Amino acid sequence: MGIKFTKMQALGNDFVVIDAISQRVAIDADHARRIADRRLGVGCDQILLVENPPVDDVDFGFRILNADGGEVAQCGNGARCIALFVRESGLTDKTEIKVKTALDVLTLNVLANDEVRVNMPVPRFAPEDIPFIAPNRQDVYDLQLDDGEIEISALSMGNPHAVQVVADVAQTPVRARGAMIESHQRFPQRVNAGFMQVCGRDHIRLRVYERGVGETPACGSGACAAVVAGKKLDLLDEVVTVDLPGGRLKVEWTGDNQPVFMTGPAQSVFEGDLKLTL
Repeated sequence: MGIKFTKMQALGNDFVVIDAISQRVAIDADHARRIADRRLGVGCDQILLVENPPVDDVDFGFRILNADGGEVAQCGNGARCIALFVRESGLTDKTEIKVKTALDVLTLNVLANDEVRVNMPVPRFAPEDIPFIAPNRQDVYDLQLDDGEIEISALSMGNPHAVQVVADVAQTPVRARGAMIESHQRFPQRVNAGFMQVCGRDHIRLRVYERGVGETPACGSGACAAVVAGKKLDLLDEVVTVDLPGGRLKVEWTGDNQPVFMTGPAQSVFEGDLKLTL
């Protein structure tokens, strides 16, 4: 079948974005893997589907398929791309757009210069909400890996995150350690692994090994999780600049029971017609 798509990127985190409102779309895990393949398909970290609103008081449904074919509930960089996509595609002319993911409603505010401010969900810390196997909630957990024990913060931003504070992200073995953390038995749905270097109370450097994808140039929900973890540990203030390999985000969090705000750019790269064959 032929499907129109737009290739988009946000700080190098790249997406195949598909309008599933104006055209009939049926994509399964095998299709997703083929689309995401950088030799046999278009190539992307995630496939994003824009759908009719599944509930009242939202503008669109928003589904996310990882490069490995698995469906996930959150993608901060993808949310910024969605905000620009629905405007550029003529699906809306609003500058404040509400989208429903599998778990949450996100409010997307389109700013000048193709920047988008995303009202991310309230972080969840209870182990059963992440999910993470632990007897009780803590700000820091010990996690045993093949090469030794590390300390992590664990939380959900609508998807699970494990954040480790490191001295130097450039010297951290992100791919090897990230793979061990992602598939650790204490995370029954796997996890996004973040590695945070604190440069000051208003500035961090971050690398993220994404669940089902591997290390990516940027991860919006990972940036939010890192700032939340750092603030819980009293390492960070309420407004933090996050430098990722792909670029810079601004993340704001005032504290417990409050949502997280993330601001950054997004961009359309090209459009095409996709023929799905397996």
